[in-house]
Amino acid sequence: MLLEFKCSNHKSIKEKVVFSLIAGTDNTSEELLKKFDNFRVLRSAIIYGANGSGKSNFINALSFMANMVSDSINYQPGQKVFQACHKLCTEETPSEYGIQFVRNDIRYAYGFSVKQNIIQNEYLYYFPKGRQVKIFERNGMKIKPGDRYKNMFGLSISTLKNNRLFLSCAANFSDISEIEEAFQFFNTDIVVYNPEFNNWTENSIELMQNNDAIKKAFVLILKSLGTGIKDVEVKIEKVSLSDLQYELQLPDMLRSMIGSKEGNRIKAKVIYDQFEVDLMKEESAGIKRLFQIICPIIDILGSGRILICDELETSLHEVIIFQIVQLFQNYEKDKFAQLIFSTHDTSLLNKDLFRRDQVWFTQLNAERATDLYSLVEIKNVRKSENLEKGYITGKYGAIPVLNKEFFHELEEDILY
Repeated sequence: MLLEFKCSNHKSIKEKVVFSLIAGTDNTSEELLKKFDNFRVLRSAIIYGANGSGKSNFINALSFMANMVSDSINYQPGQKVFQACHKLCTEETPSEYGIQFVRNDIRYAYGFSVKQNIIQNEYLYYFPKGRQVKIFERNGMKIKPGDRYKNMFGLSISTLKNNRLFLSCAANFSDISEIEEAFQFFNTDIVVYNPEFNNWTENSIELMQNNDAIKKAFVLILKSLGTGIKDVEVKIEKVSLSDLQYELQLPDMLRSMIGSKEGNRIKAKVIYDQFEVDLMKEESAGIKRLFQIICPIIDILGSGRILICDELETSLHEVIIFQIVQLFQNYEKDKFAQLIFSTHDTSLLNKDLFRRDQVWFTQLNAERATDLYSLVEIKNVRKSENLEKGYITGKYGAIPVLNKEFFHELEEDILY
């Protein structure tokens, strides 16, 4: 489970922002929380904000951190670490990332900083029996192991470079269980989905083909959403691309380059009462999006991972988003999956769906830098308050401000 994420100097984020999934003192919907040590942990969180206020940049920062841990072992000498500084930060200002999470009932704290496109600092601690234990600290290229881990990082240190995270190196070149657990959190437990860049259709069809339980759950969910769908037939088969060259209508130049390469042929039929349709060629964008996202959601719920989405509502009806949130909120208690997503859909601001500490906002300040804050940080918000109305009327900030002078000038100088 994710407990906390913080970052600074990442795109529109200038000063440190802190996002937390640790519940506040409010006792609303207490049965939906997960207790861990002295913490009560939230199952979901929603992020609102005007276009350009930093919602996507915040999610990008979390995604960047996970990808760096997973991939930096493959960085070659001289390859620069990505760093998109805020425009008002100097070259000497580091970009910093920190996270606290739980894996297999042990809490970890991990973080690193990037300065001038190389790794500057890094640390990893864990908390057996609630007490902090250092696994390693890093300053530049120097690694200081914790007392329990001295003389255990020799090969890992030999693979370290200024563009590689030590956690990534140690996970590949040591046999330390705490290192592997921390690495796997980033490598497998965090799942980031962006509808503009990710297409999970093939993954969904593969899940259904290989797991009857997932297919059955998928069809059941589609029925419950009122789609009218009775069943689906799916198949993925490996084929030689040369066999598909005429089917794909490839130009002659590409045909000669294909050779013996293989690809996947995807077949998916959606079955209704009186007819069936081809998913790829005939279905609506909304049904295609359901095919993309529902099966991975079922898999994430069953394995207890963390789904992070930028604008989850794209091509999906608000009722479907409502049901997806409820799936995470009410899933069987021995599994703990979490959902974090940004949205513009104000209908989800419902006190029956979200506690106040689950609602977050992004807003640009005077430096055009992102502020991130929770609804609980805003004074005089009652438990019974109509949250959608409060947000739309600007009580919580984080909405576009209409410039009346602009419209007046537009009418005078352009429209007439």
